[in-house]
Amino acid sequence: MKKVLVATEKPFAQEAVNGIKSVIEKAGYELVLLEKYTSKDALLSAVSDVDAMIIRSDVADKEVLNAGKNLKIVVRAGAGFDNIDLAAATEKNIVAMNTPGQNSNAVAELAIGMMIYQMRMHFSGKSGGELRGKKLGLHAYGNVGRYVANIAKGFGMEVYAFDPFVPKDIIEKDGIKAVDKVEDLYSTCQFVSLHIPANEQTKKSINYNLLSRMPKGAMLVNTARKEVIDETSLLKLFAERKDFTYVADVEPESKDEFNEKFQGRFFFTPKKMGAQTEEANINAGIAAANQIVNFFEKGDVKFKVN
Repeated sequence: MKKVLVATEKPFAQEAVNGIKSVIEKAGYELVLLEKYTSKDALLSAVSDVDAMIIRSDVADKEVLNAGKNLKIVVRAGAGFDNIDLAAATEKNIVAMNTPGQNSNAVAELAIGMMIYQMRMHFSGKSGGELRGKKLGLHAYGNVGRYVANIAKGFGMEVYAFDPFVPKDIIEKDGIKAVDKVEDLYSTCQFVSLHIPANEQTKKSINYNLLSRMPKGAMLVNTARKEVIDETSLLKLFAERKDFTYVADVEPESKDEFNEKFQGRFFFTPKKMGAQTEEANINAGIAAANQIVNFFEKGDVKFKVN
């Protein structure tokens, strides 16, 4: 009997756990739960004899993957997968997957919510601004970007997108204005929402050259990863332009400097909150379970990322 470990320092909602259990047991597999663990040793012990593992923000590094002597597949319940050591997984012939699209609406709603919160001056009673009629640029037009675009159009925003991997006609078919160069996105749009992954090409790519192009009253929205921001550039721009604001679903390394110098011009969630809805929790967890069963029963590797 195959064993599937759900290792979640931040547990799934109970409904998600029930759904995962139903999928796994229907396939004739055994489910092992490791929730709210407080040491890496607990994870190393739990993974030692399982065939598959589902994680959330938990780190599946080389040590964890090596400890999984029978491990064939690890699925990150969510879109990002930088918490899995892909090279180590490949070396051990372990398939790594994510669950793209399952958290997309939750992340998109948070992005729009943070825009509103910052524009309305944190609901402090001060006069703020509105989204209607403003230009929003989407840096990457994947699952989350599409949801953000749909919501933003409902608010009456003019939406632009840059994504070298998505054909221009597909973007424009959705009523979005596609731009050919990333520099044009930043020079055109008062709001830019980031939806790029963190990899060797994108880390610190959101830099002074791009950010300084943004129009007056600019707002950068980050529900991606903090690593894509060149924080030195961002702090320099904050010092130069009092009109520039930043909202993020992840606290930057330089959060203390933001707190000291730029109060009122930023908002950071206390922890990564994009996927923290009950609906996203359930969708991603059950999707991960189904992907594991489909992998073992059908050889399906559709969402493989290594």
